[in-house]
Amino acid sequence: MGFYSKYILPKVIDLACGSKIMTRQRARVVPQASGTVVEIGVGTGLNLGHYDAVRVRQVTGIDPCTTSLAMARARATSLPVAITLAQGSAEALPCAANSADTVVSTYTLCTVPRPERALAEVYRVLKPGGRFLFCEHVASPHMRVSAWQDRLNGVWGRCFGGCNINRNVARLVCDAGFEIGEHVSEDIAGEMVFIRHQSAGWARKPAL
Repeated sequence: MGFYSKYILPKVIDLACGSKIMTRQRARVVPQASGTVVEIGVGTGLNLGHYDAVRVRQVTGIDPCTTSLAMARARATSLPVAITLAQGSAEALPCAANSADTVVSTYTLCTVPRPERALAEVYRVLKPGGRFLFCEHVASPHMRVSAWQDRLNGVWGRCFGGCNINRNVARLVCDAGFEIGEHVSEDIAGEMVFIRHQSAGWARKPAL
């Protein structure tokens, strides 16, 4: 990991992903978490303040970047929820199988090199009947925008830590074996055009 990726990029992403628009999106999704929670791509901890201490027993946040985790630890110190932060990859979660009631991902699956592998790990870690909460920017349904997303995806990723702007997250979630419970796919007013279309909702790991 180079100097930019380790020390500069986490602060850039913290600023960009801490916008009022993205904060509103997080506030729609994260408070639904309950029980034992695993958050993939916890980053600088922008979700941590949205967990409901009455509903949540424990949050384990996973992220590959030590700089981001240090920023997340600073945010976690004053919160009423029990939070553990650990370095790791969404593609190989350091969590036992069938151990989480909820897994949370916000603006994370866009950066994972192999999202199919990450979702397989989410499936493994969730208890039967457990829920996967997600909020992600996705490929636009508008043809002109989606064409530009495809053209710019490589350059965008090099600037923003491997972020992909043309993924279909809902399809990836379904292909991983989850049952979609609630899913809203919409343009978010005020957001930059290439990340304006976003998917938010939850999916369930089938019960035994």
